[in-house]
Amino acid sequence: MAIKNHHINTIISALSNVTLGIYLAIAIALSILAILSLYDVALLILEVFTTKNTTLGVLAVLHALLVTIIIIELLDTVTLYFKTNRLQVTPILIAAMTAMVRRILTFGVEPVEAADVALTIVAILVLTIAIVYIGKQERRFGSDRAEGE
Repeated sequence: MAIKNHHINTIISALSNVTLGIYLAIAIALSILAILSLYDVALLILEVFTTKNTTLGVLAVLHALLVTIIIIELLDTVTLYFKTNRLQVTPILIAAMTAMVRRILTFGVEPVEAADVALTIVAILVLTIAIVYIGKQERRFGSDRAEGE
């Protein structure tokens, strides 16, 4: 029985190392994307000064900035996984909220169906409720841990 448990533990350890390797590859890819995205923001800012339609230029910069924020939040999720060995949900929800804000910014530029606007508002409401709920849970469990120590 001890030999069987040893084999199972070896397999679990190997799978855990594969997971860590995948998360490391994701972190590297997200880091590269964040740098490229920030470079894109810088180019778009320079472009604002040369474009005739400043409003569209500013919106393009905002879109690029929000994409950069989404990438950074995802990178933060991976980084927190390395620190805690747990997948944190809050940064993912914040990235989703940022994506919804980015979507709202396009509403003034592109023609949009009323249903799209309504669904985006509902998504923002659900994400907000989720972020608040998870924040309360984290504070509650955090205070429970502090009392137990």
